[in-house]
Amino acid sequence: MNMIKFAICDDEPFMAEEIYNRLCKRLEDKRFGPYCIDCFTNGRSLLESGRDFDLIFLDIQMERPDGMETARMLRQRGSGSLFVFVTVLKECVFDAFEVQAYDYLVKPLDDDRFKRTMDRALRSLEQRTAQSMIIRKGTAYEVVPLSKIVYFEVQGRKIFAHLRDGKTIDYYDKLTELERRVDRRFFRCHRSYLVNLDYIRGCKAGQVLLSQGDAIPVSRLREEDLTQALLDYMKERNL
Repeated sequence: MNMIKFAICDDEPFMAEEIYNRLCKRLEDKRFGPYCIDCFTNGRSLLESGRDFDLIFLDIQMERPDGMETARMLRQRGSGSLFVFVTVLKECVFDAFEVQAYDYLVKPLDDDRFKRTMDRALRSLEQRTAQSMIIRKGTAYEVVPLSKIVYFEVQGRKIFAHLRDGKTIDYYDKLTELERRVDRRFFRCHRSYLVNLDYIRGCKAGQVLLSQGDAIPVSRLREEDLTQALLDYMKERNL
């Protein structure tokens, strides 16, 4: 599983600490990992961090930008984070729908409600990370289902993700790091290529033939391993 990143944004230190402790306890109880937690004292510092988070706890009543304004700006940037608002303002629950909030917790925190919210959120995050990957470009990022990626190609310091609809997304990364983050459907067929086994239709003359009609190189020393990887993958899927 990829590293799951949590953020807590609250200008009350004691509340930020309470959320942090509750979150750590729930993650330990669920044996969930790997993960990291970052804390911010206001919306501005969260926005200026430029970092991507999977789930953000947001206090609403903060100095401007308050929690709701911060959430709106993050959504405008293309953020796909799960937002959990933590506030005393019950009447703001309707505003939370505008920014596609995941949940809304009222202070003082109820232990059972917090656990239920976290259990649902963790299931969502597990499903998301298992089936998708986050591609970051500058301060924006895009969540791309792995099933839509035909192959990855490296050129210099850039990775090019070739999608089944013909679209290509380029971003900065290392193929070795990328290989650790994707699942077993992807195979390193060449030093510059990582291919999705679902789209392979054959291998001929040093090339992998893909269902879209494309062909990418396969290293001579990797041809036998590719064949075995395909056989193992087909057995797993009962094809």
